[in-house]
Amino acid sequence: MKRSLPLAVASVLFLALSACSRGSQNEPSTPAATPQEKKAAQLEENNDRQQLDQIPPPSKSRYLAIHTRESWANPFLVVGRKTVAMRMMYPEGPQASALPGTMLHPAGARRRDLTLRLSELPEALAALPEDAWPYGRVIALEEDPAAPRADRIQVRRNVETTIQVLNDLGVVVYEWPPNGALR
Repeated sequence: MKRSLPLAVASVLFLALSACSRGSQNEPSTPAATPQEKKAAQLEENNDRQQLDQIPPPSKSRYLAIHTRESWANPFLVVGRKTVAMRMMYPEGPQASALPGTMLHPAGARRRDLTLRLSELPEALAALPEDAWPYGRVIALEEDPAAPRADRIQVRRNVETTIQVLNDLGVVVYEWPPNGALR
């Protein structure tokens, strides 16, 4: 199932705006979910997974050859203490073959940075167009390098939770920097 780029852009922007409007406050504790709420959440998760299943499996030969963050074309996550920052590159439009080069399609204009709560991540990934995944269903992930030393334990816990969420969605995780070498 292919999504139109304007629909995907609108979906991702809606997520970004709704996340910003809620602020960076801690999520209030909620009472135990009812069986209906649990079922609705399960259906939503299944829907997100089905949409992501439309993306082909990852091509290891393509993504293992990437050695700089700027060259990474699939979604890229930076996991912090309270949020997950997602950077993604929109692909060049269909007119790109008619007008080659980056003059009319600069990377900076196609790049989007969103700050999300971990609970919003599955929906945000499912909203991305298939063209935003040139290496297949793989995502680069790193701990926030700017996080204070005191927050490192919580950041690592969030990384582990994020990896579990991505695995549940069938997305391969490529921890960045590769082999801990690049920063």
